[in-house]
Amino acid sequence: MIAFRTLLYKEMLRFWKVSFQTVAAPVLTSVLYLMIFGHVLEGRVQPYPGVSYTAFLIPGLVMMSVLQNAFANSSSSLIQSKITGNIVFVLLPPISYREFFSAYVLAAVVRGIVVGLGVWLAAAFFVLTPLAHLFWVLCFATLGGAIMGALGVVAGIWAEKFDQLAAFQNFLIMPLTMLSGVFYSIHSLPPFWQSLSRLNPFFFMIDGFRYGFFGVSDINPWVSFAVVGIALILVTGFSLEMLRRGYKLRY
Repeated sequence: MIAFRTLLYKEMLRFWKVSFQTVAAPVLTSVLYLMIFGHVLEGRVQPYPGVSYTAFLIPGLVMMSVLQNAFANSSSSLIQSKITGNIVFVLLPPISYREFFSAYVLAAVVRGIVVGLGVWLAAAFFVLTPLAHLFWVLCFATLGGAIMGALGVVAGIWAEKFDQLAAFQNFLIMPLTMLSGVFYSIHSLPPFWQSLSRLNPFFFMIDGFRYGFFGVSDINPWVSFAVVGIALILVTGFSLEMLRRGYKLRY
Protein backbone atom coordinates (compact mmCIF):
# COMPACT_ATOMS: atom_id res chain seq x y z
CA MET A 1 0.00 0.00 0.00
CA ILE A 2 3.02 2.31 0.23
CA ALA A 3 3.08 2.76 -3.54
CA PHE A 4 -0.66 3.47 -3.64
CA ARG A 5 -0.48 6.02 -0.81
CA THR A 6 2.52 7.76 -2.39
CA LEU A 7 0.88 8.03 -5.81
CA LEU A 8 -2.39 9.19 -4.24
CA TYR A 9 -0.56 11.86 -2.26
CA LYS A 10 1.24 13.01 -5.39
CA GLU A 11 -2.03 13.29 -7.34
CA MET A 12 -3.85 15.14 -4.57
CA LEU A 13 -0.93 17.48 -4.01
CA ARG A 14 -0.84 18.15 -7.74
CA PHE A 15 -4.29 19.76 -7.86
CA TRP A 16 -4.16 21.29 -4.38
CA LYS A 17 -0.97 23.23 -5.12
CA VAL A 18 -2.86 25.13 -7.83
CA SER A 19 -6.23 25.19 -6.03
CA PHE A 20 -6.93 28.71 -7.26
CA GLN A 21 -7.16 27.25 -10.76
CA THR A 22 -8.45 23.75 -10.01
CA VAL A 23 -10.97 24.55 -7.27
CA ALA A 24 -11.75 28.28 -7.08
CA ALA A 25 -12.16 28.80 -10.85
CA PRO A 26 -14.78 26.00 -11.32
CA VAL A 27 -16.68 27.26 -8.26
CA LEU A 28 -16.81 30.75 -9.75
CA THR A 29 -18.03 29.38 -13.09
CA SER A 30 -20.88 27.48 -11.43
CA VAL A 31 -21.87 30.51 -9.35
CA LEU A 32 -22.08 32.56 -12.55
CA TYR A 33 -24.36 29.89 -14.07
CA LEU A 34 -26.51 30.09 -10.95
CA MET A 35 -26.72 33.88 -11.00
CA ILE A 36 -27.59 34.09 -14.70
CA PHE A 37 -30.05 31.21 -15.04
CA GLY A 38 -31.56 31.78 -11.60
CA HIS A 39 -32.15 35.45 -12.35
CA VAL A 40 -33.68 34.81 -15.77
CA LEU A 41 -35.88 31.79 -14.96
CA GLU A 42 -36.75 32.22 -11.28
CA GLY A 43 -40.53 32.54 -10.99
CA ARG A 44 -41.06 31.40 -14.58
CA VAL A 45 -40.17 27.73 -14.17
CA GLN A 46 -41.08 25.39 -11.31
CA PRO A 47 -39.64 21.93 -12.07
CA TYR A 48 -41.03 20.28 -8.90
CA PRO A 49 -44.01 21.34 -6.78
CA GLY A 50 -42.87 23.65 -4.01
CA VAL A 51 -39.27 23.80 -5.30
CA SER A 52 -38.04 27.08 -6.76
CA TYR A 53 -36.01 27.00 -9.96
CA THR A 54 -32.90 28.37 -8.23
CA ALA A 55 -33.07 25.65 -5.57
CA PHE A 56 -33.62 23.04 -8.29
CA LEU A 57 -30.59 24.33 -10.19
CA ILE A 58 -28.11 24.10 -7.31
CA PRO A 59 -27.80 20.27 -7.04
CA GLY A 60 -27.43 20.05 -10.80
CA LEU A 61 -24.60 22.57 -10.81
CA VAL A 62 -22.92 20.85 -7.85
CA MET A 63 -23.02 17.45 -9.55
CA MET A 64 -21.91 18.90 -12.88
CA SER A 65 -18.89 20.38 -11.13
CA VAL A 66 -18.11 17.04 -9.48
CA LEU A 67 -18.25 15.19 -12.80
CA GLN A 68 -16.30 17.65 -14.91
CA ASN A 69 -13.54 18.19 -12.36
CA ALA A 70 -13.12 14.49 -11.59
CA PHE A 71 -12.62 13.86 -15.31
CA ALA A 72 -10.26 16.81 -15.67
CA ASN A 73 -8.08 15.70 -12.77
CA SER A 74 -7.15 12.21 -13.95
CA SER A 75 -7.11 12.97 -17.68
CA SER A 76 -4.96 16.11 -17.44
CA SER A 77 -2.52 14.46 -15.05
CA LEU A 78 -1.92 11.53 -17.39
CA ILE A 79 -1.61 13.55 -20.59
CA GLN A 80 0.79 16.01 -18.96
CA SER A 81 2.92 13.17 -17.61
CA LYS A 82 2.99 11.50 -21.03
CA ILE A 83 3.92 14.66 -22.92
CA THR A 84 6.59 15.82 -20.47
CA GLY A 85 7.96 12.28 -20.14
CA ASN A 86 7.77 12.02 -16.36
CA ILE A 87 5.23 9.16 -16.63
CA VAL A 88 8.29 6.90 -16.57
CA PHE A 89 8.80 7.71 -12.88
CA VAL A 90 5.36 6.26 -12.17
CA LEU A 91 5.74 3.21 -14.42
CA LEU A 92 9.21 2.13 -13.30
CA PRO A 93 8.49 1.54 -9.58
CA PRO A 94 6.74 -1.72 -8.62
CA ILE A 95 3.23 -0.25 -8.69
CA SER A 96 0.49 -2.61 -9.84
CA TYR A 97 -1.96 -1.40 -12.45
CA ARG A 98 -4.74 -1.70 -9.85
CA GLU A 99 -2.89 0.61 -7.46
CA PHE A 100 -2.19 2.98 -10.36
CA PHE A 101 -5.87 3.07 -11.28
CA SER A 102 -7.11 3.39 -7.69
CA ALA A 103 -4.80 6.30 -6.86
CA TYR A 104 -5.75 8.31 -9.95
CA VAL A 105 -9.48 7.68 -9.56
CA LEU A 106 -9.57 8.37 -5.82
CA ALA A 107 -7.70 11.65 -6.30
CA ALA A 108 -10.18 12.56 -9.04
CA VAL A 109 -13.11 11.81 -6.72
CA VAL A 110 -11.58 13.96 -3.97
CA ARG A 111 -11.10 16.92 -6.31
CA GLY A 112 -14.62 16.55 -7.71
CA ILE A 113 -16.19 16.46 -4.25
CA VAL A 114 -14.08 19.39 -3.00
CA VAL A 115 -15.20 21.53 -5.95
CA GLY A 116 -18.82 20.35 -5.55
CA LEU A 117 -18.76 21.23 -1.86
CA GLY A 118 -17.36 24.65 -2.73
CA VAL A 119 -20.20 25.23 -5.21
CA TRP A 120 -22.79 24.16 -2.64
CA LEU A 121 -21.37 26.46 0.04
CA ALA A 122 -21.19 29.39 -2.38
CA ALA A 123 -24.76 28.74 -3.54
CA ALA A 124 -25.95 28.82 0.09
CA PHE A 125 -25.59 32.62 -0.08
CA PHE A 126 -28.40 32.61 -2.64
CA VAL A 127 -30.71 29.75 -1.58
CA LEU A 128 -30.53 27.22 1.24
CA THR A 129 -31.34 23.83 -0.26
CA PRO A 130 -32.84 21.08 1.91
CA LEU A 131 -31.00 17.81 2.43
CA ALA A 132 -33.59 15.05 2.45
CA HIS A 133 -31.34 12.00 2.02
CA LEU A 134 -27.64 12.45 2.75
CA PHE A 135 -26.92 8.84 1.76
CA TRP A 136 -28.04 9.39 -1.83
CA VAL A 137 -26.11 12.65 -2.07
CA LEU A 138 -22.86 11.01 -0.98
CA CYS A 139 -23.56 7.85 -2.97
CA PHE A 140 -24.13 9.54 -6.33
CA ALA A 141 -21.37 12.11 -5.81
CA THR A 142 -18.86 9.33 -5.09
CA LEU A 143 -20.02 6.98 -7.85
CA GLY A 144 -20.27 9.79 -10.39
CA GLY A 145 -16.82 11.09 -9.51
CA ALA A 146 -15.39 7.56 -9.75
CA ILE A 147 -16.94 7.03 -13.19
CA MET A 148 -15.52 10.29 -14.47
CA GLY A 149 -12.15 9.65 -12.85
CA ALA A 150 -11.99 6.25 -14.59
CA LEU A 151 -13.13 7.80 -17.85
CA GLY A 152 -10.41 10.42 -17.40
CA VAL A 153 -7.85 7.62 -17.10
CA VAL A 154 -9.13 6.14 -20.37
CA ALA A 155 -8.97 9.52 -22.11
CA GLY A 156 -5.54 10.34 -20.67
CA ILE A 157 -4.12 7.01 -21.85
CA TRP A 158 -5.72 7.23 -25.28
CA ALA A 159 -4.86 10.86 -26.05
CA GLU A 160 -1.40 11.65 -27.38
CA LYS A 161 -1.86 15.41 -27.65
CA PHE A 162 -3.72 18.06 -25.70
CA ASP A 163 -6.08 18.74 -28.60
CA GLN A 164 -7.18 15.08 -28.64
CA LEU A 165 -8.01 15.30 -24.95
CA ALA A 166 -9.81 18.61 -25.54
CA ALA A 167 -11.86 17.00 -28.31
CA PHE A 168 -12.79 14.13 -25.96
CA GLN A 169 -13.95 16.62 -23.36
CA ASN A 170 -15.66 19.13 -25.67
CA PHE A 171 -17.48 16.65 -27.92
CA LEU A 172 -18.36 13.94 -25.42
CA ILE A 173 -18.12 14.96 -21.76
CA MET A 174 -19.46 18.51 -22.07
CA PRO A 175 -22.54 17.71 -24.23
CA LEU A 176 -23.51 14.69 -22.13
CA THR A 177 -23.18 16.75 -18.96
CA MET A 178 -25.05 19.80 -20.21
CA LEU A 179 -27.88 17.67 -21.67
CA SER A 180 -28.36 15.56 -18.56
CA GLY A 181 -31.00 17.64 -16.77
CA VAL A 182 -28.73 20.08 -14.97
CA PHE A 183 -30.86 23.06 -16.04
CA TYR A 184 -34.25 21.39 -16.53
CA SER A 185 -36.48 18.46 -15.62
CA ILE A 186 -36.88 15.97 -18.46
CA HIS A 187 -40.65 16.03 -17.87
CA SER A 188 -40.62 19.46 -19.50
CA LEU A 189 -39.35 17.86 -22.74
CA PRO A 190 -41.39 16.27 -25.57
CA PRO A 191 -41.74 12.45 -25.30
CA PHE A 192 -39.01 11.76 -27.89
CA TRP A 193 -36.42 13.84 -26.04
CA GLN A 194 -37.45 12.33 -22.73
CA SER A 195 -36.72 8.87 -24.12
CA LEU A 196 -33.41 10.08 -25.54
CA SER A 197 -32.41 11.61 -22.21
CA ARG A 198 -32.81 8.21 -20.56
CA LEU A 199 -29.99 6.90 -22.75
CA ASN A 200 -27.61 9.39 -21.15
CA PRO A 201 -25.94 7.88 -18.05
CA PHE A 202 -25.10 11.38 -16.81
CA PHE A 203 -28.83 12.03 -16.43
CA PHE A 204 -29.14 9.22 -13.88
CA MET A 205 -26.18 10.55 -11.88
CA ILE A 206 -27.66 14.04 -11.64
CA ASP A 207 -31.25 12.93 -11.12
CA GLY A 208 -30.27 10.56 -8.30
CA PHE A 209 -28.07 13.23 -6.74
CA ARG A 210 -30.93 15.74 -6.86
CA TYR A 211 -33.22 13.22 -5.18
CA GLY A 212 -30.91 13.34 -2.18
CA PHE A 213 -31.75 17.02 -1.72
CA PHE A 214 -35.48 17.18 -2.39
CA GLY A 215 -36.73 13.60 -2.08
CA VAL A 216 -38.22 14.08 -5.56
CA SER A 217 -36.78 12.98 -8.88
CA ASP A 218 -37.71 12.11 -12.45
CA ILE A 219 -36.54 8.49 -12.03
CA ASN A 220 -36.65 6.12 -9.06
CA PRO A 221 -33.29 6.56 -7.27
CA TRP A 222 -32.75 2.79 -7.12
CA VAL A 223 -33.01 2.63 -10.89
CA SER A 224 -30.52 5.47 -11.18
CA PHE A 225 -28.23 3.69 -8.71
CA ALA A 226 -28.35 0.51 -10.80
CA VAL A 227 -27.56 2.35 -14.04
CA VAL A 228 -24.72 4.32 -12.46
CA GLY A 229 -23.33 1.16 -10.83
CA ILE A 230 -23.32 -0.71 -14.14
CA ALA A 231 -21.65 2.24 -15.86
CA LEU A 232 -18.94 2.30 -13.18
CA ILE A 233 -18.26 -1.42 -13.60
CA LEU A 234 -17.98 -1.10 -17.38
CA VAL A 235 -15.71 1.95 -17.37
CA THR A 236 -13.56 0.51 -14.57
CA GLY A 237 -13.15 -2.80 -16.39
CA PHE A 238 -12.20 -1.09 -19.64
CA SER A 239 -9.71 1.21 -17.92
CA LEU A 240 -8.09 -1.63 -15.96
CA GLU A 241 -7.69 -3.67 -19.13
CA MET A 242 -5.93 -0.76 -20.86
CA LEU A 243 -3.57 -0.44 -17.89
CA ARG A 244 -2.96 -4.18 -17.68
CA ARG A 245 -1.89 -4.26 -21.32
CA GLY A 246 0.17 -1.09 -20.97
CA TYR A 247 -1.70 0.45 -23.88
CA LYS A 248 0.17 3.59 -25.04
CA LEU A 249 2.10 3.61 -21.77
CA ARG A 250 4.72 0.88 -21.95
CA TYR A 251 5.32 0.90 -25.70
